[in-house]
Amino acid sequence: MDPQWLDADEQATWRRLAAVLSALPAALDAQLQRDSGLTHFEYAVLSTLSEAPDRTLRMSCLAGLANGSLSRLSHVAGRLERRGWLLRRPDPEDGRWTLATLTDAGWEQLVTAAPGHVGAVRRVVFDALTPEQVRQLGEIGERLLRSVEAERFS
Repeated sequence: MDPQWLDADEQATWRRLAAVLSALPAALDAQLQRDSGLTHFEYAVLSTLSEAPDRTLRMSCLAGLANGSLSRLSHVAGRLERRGWLLRRPDPEDGRWTLATLTDAGWEQLVTAAPGHVGAVRRVVFDALTPEQVRQLGEIGERLLRSVEAERFS
């Protein structure tokens, strides 16, 4: 089957999106590293745990919610654990699972990092858009996520 090539407008749009997909995480990572000593993924892990009941989730669930693989999360969890920001332990209800818990020190680190991170997100993303574009971006993001998930599990 011959590929359905992108037309000129699609190609230009794809290149801009690909550039954003590369540059945005790098910009957010740089701000977090500079101001808080965290990577963007480490921040996502701490933030996700902060919103969970008892600040605790199964590692497999945390990986999905933080948009990372279980392998990547395991490496990052080890670093966060060495810093005293996360604690891993077997799930007492089912020892086949591992729980991750945000410690009080991890919470404090997140509280310290959050204002700078939110400021960077606002400057880089939301300040560049009108309210209508923000709404559209939300809708576009939702559609793209559904499409990616469908492709991933097909």
